[in-house]
Amino acid sequence: MLLKNEVSIAIFITVSVLCSCNPTKKLVTPVLNNPVIVTSPVPKDSTQTDAFLEDILKQYPPYFDSILQNRKDWNVQLIYTQVDRGANGIATLKNYYFNLNAAKYFYPASTVKFPVSILALQKLNELKINGLDKNAAMITEQAYSGQSAVYNDPTTPDGKPTIAHYIKKILMVSDNDAYNRLYEFLGPEYINDQLHKKGYGDVQLLNRLGIPLTGDENRHTNPVKFLDNQNNLLYDQPLQYNAIEYLERKDSLGKGFYRDGQLVNEPMDFSKKNRISLEDLHTMLISLVFPNKVPGAQRFNITPADRNFLLKYMSQLPTESTYPPYSTDTSGYWPAYCKFLLFGSAKGELPKNIRIFNKVGDAYGQLTDVAYIVDLDKKIEFFLSATIYCNINGILNDDQYDYSTIGYPFMKHLGEVIYAHELTRKRKITPDLSALIFEYDKPPVSRGGE
Repeated sequence: MLLKNEVSIAIFITVSVLCSCNPTKKLVTPVLNNPVIVTSPVPKDSTQTDAFLEDILKQYPPYFDSILQNRKDWNVQLIYTQVDRGANGIATLKNYYFNLNAAKYFYPASTVKFPVSILALQKLNELKINGLDKNAAMITEQAYSGQSAVYNDPTTPDGKPTIAHYIKKILMVSDNDAYNRLYEFLGPEYINDQLHKKGYGDVQLLNRLGIPLTGDENRHTNPVKFLDNQNNLLYDQPLQYNAIEYLERKDSLGKGFYRDGQLVNEPMDFSKKNRISLEDLHTMLISLVFPNKVPGAQRFNITPADRNFLLKYMSQLPTESTYPPYSTDTSGYWPAYCKFLLFGSAKGELPKNIRIFNKVGDAYGQLTDVAYIVDLDKKIEFFLSATIYCNINGILNDDQYDYSTIGYPFMKHLGEVIYAHELTRKRKITPDLSALIFEYDKPPVSRGGE
């Protein structure tokens, strides 16, 4: 359900007329005599498993026996990071791994929206244009096949589409269109170049999400304009084309897939789809929460205010949101929507003392969650990232995935078991988590009698 501000929308429709370009047309793709080829390091096919984490799973046979037995077929990968604070508040991190293998491909789905959200704020900072920030009106035009325009956003208080609002949609409910608009603002060349420079060399983010486009269409990204409050032009970015050729991959999944209603009895090719490893996602989250715990070259060029903005909306529940009005649609957006670890598919109210700063992804049977979990009352904090392939029949595009029977229960139990372990773990210094307390649109709802 959308809230509509008729006056603001009318203003932006007028702006769209002033800003619009020629009707959609197919442009000539540049021909490169010597295309630039980016060769990323091929991940080493090596599995990391720590006895400590495996032993924890073995203590709960009803929850994890099938996980332990099928770890390879279900491509279960886990990272658990303990956080201990020194007397000065500086964190010390210790990582534990289960079946982690960067060479074992999994479809990252919506988790790619996390680095793209950070990079959108970084690019705004790098442009260094007075008045251009995440709250400036962003007008998206169309100039190539497969593209669509955006002139207003009825889910904002004033009808303005903005980087800030797109990021809110991404972090609270994993909105595909919001991600696509940031992808278009950044362009895949910038996205991949920046991530590779920060040490995430195996990353390939090549596609929009939720819409069927060709590789060529995903290489072309829309013209974008930013306007100030008086509708004066701040920045005009023309249509972009990514001519970079990336390392050829051989990623595939499943034993068959449906295409145009017909079963194809061979693995589905994912070599041109997005790729990112669980460890890279986990490290990116650590770099956001504890910037000083990663090398300087791996940090994103964002401000403290940007960092707090991201953390706030990673932790805000949709039921606490006024704009966008997710709180008016609790059947579609329940409290634990996009909180797989610890809560799985639960639709009840959540304890107000627990906050999860995370990004999830689910598609093609793959379920992933990358999270920093805190208990503000018990002063607990830890990182936990997990991915699992929930597709027993091995067929893709048949809408017969095993999220409810395998994926969500696994995520819930894993979060509960690691949280329970954290309750027993001795800490010399009690962490000060006050910086993680944010004021949300609506007050949180307590769990009540559960």
